[in-house]
Amino acid sequence: MAGRSAAGRGSVTDEDAPAEADETFDAAPQPGGGRRLRAGAGGRWWLWGGRAVLWAFIIVVIVNGVWLPIRENFFPQSTQQPVGEDTVEFPETAAASLAVRFADAYLNADPEKASERAEALAQFVPEGRVTAFDLPGAQLSATGIEVITVEVKDEHNALVRLAVNVNGEPMTLDVPVYAADSEGTALVVSGRPALLAAPEKASLPDTSFATDSEARAELEPILKGFFEAYAHNHEHLDRYLEPGAEVTALPGDFLRFGKITDTKVPPAVPGATQDVRVAQVTVVWLIPDGSGGDTTAELTQSYDVTVVGDDGSWYVRDIRGALNSFD
Repeated sequence: MAGRSAAGRGSVTDEDAPAEADETFDAAPQPGGGRRLRAGAGGRWWLWGGRAVLWAFIIVVIVNGVWLPIRENFFPQSTQQPVGEDTVEFPETAAASLAVRFADAYLNADPEKASERAEALAQFVPEGRVTAFDLPGAQLSATGIEVITVEVKDEHNALVRLAVNVNGEPMTLDVPVYAADSEGTALVVSGRPALLAAPEKASLPDTSFATDSEARAELEPILKGFFEAYAHNHEHLDRYLEPGAEVTALPGDFLRFGKITDTKVPPAVPGATQDVRVAQVTVVWLIPDGSGGDTTAELTQSYDVTVVGDDGSWYVRDIRGALNSFD
C-alpha cells in the first residue's frame, strides 16, 4: 500500500515541494465548493492604508517645516490692524474752536476789566470754577492765536495746542478740553491751561540740485510767455499748456509780470517714456499802486512748474508753490 501510494503520487523533488505546498495552502477546498482566500489578501488593505497615512503625515511635515517659513519670508503677512478698528471719535474741530475762543479771553487780561474777563471765561469753564483762572493784577495781551495740534486722549478728552503771541512773545498754550459726545454739542475746558515755549526755528538742509543748462535755455522764453499769460494775458494761456492740463490764471490785473530771476531745471530721468521735469522758477511780480501811474512795488515769489517735453517743444502741466527755494 505504501509503495503504491508513492507510485500513484509520483516522485516528488525538492524543487516541486514548495510549489505544491503553496498550492495546497492557497487553494485548499472550502465547505460548499468555494476556494479559500489567499493568506494575507485582506491584510493588504491595511498595509496600503497605513502607507497612505504615513505619506500624508510626511507631506504635512514638509509643508509646515519647509514651505511655511519660505512663504513667510517671501510673502509676509501684514500685522497692521484694520483701519478704523480702534478709531476714537472725538469732535476735534469743535474742541479746537472752543480752545481758541477760551485762549482769547484767558490771555487778554486787564486789572480794570477783571469782571468782564470773568464773564467771558464763564462761557468755557465748569460752573463755579471761574476763579481758578483769575490773574490778579496781570496785564496780558494775546494775538495770533492759531491751532497747532489736537491730541486726542480718549473719546471724551483732548489737549489742544495753540500758537499765540503773549505780550509780543511767541509761545504755545495747551488747553484741556472735555467733550460730552462725539458730535461736539457739549464742550468745556476741563482744567487749567499751560503756557509752553514756541517751537524752535529749524535749519534748512542743503537741497541744491544739478541743473540741465540746455533744457533751461529752451525753457526760459517759454516760461516768460507763460507767466505773462498767467498774470494778465489770459487769452494766450492755453498755447503754453499741455493738452488736457487745467491751470487757472490769476484774477484781474492785480499782478504784472516783471522778470524771471532764476530757473532751475533738473536733468531728465534716464529711461523715462516721457520727459517730465519740475522746474523751480523765481518770478518778480509788479504790483501797480492803483493810481494809474507808473509807480509799482515788486513781489518776488518762487514756483514749481511741471513741464513736459514733446518733440523739442515744452508745455506746462501744473504750477504750485516751491519747496526750499532759497539760493
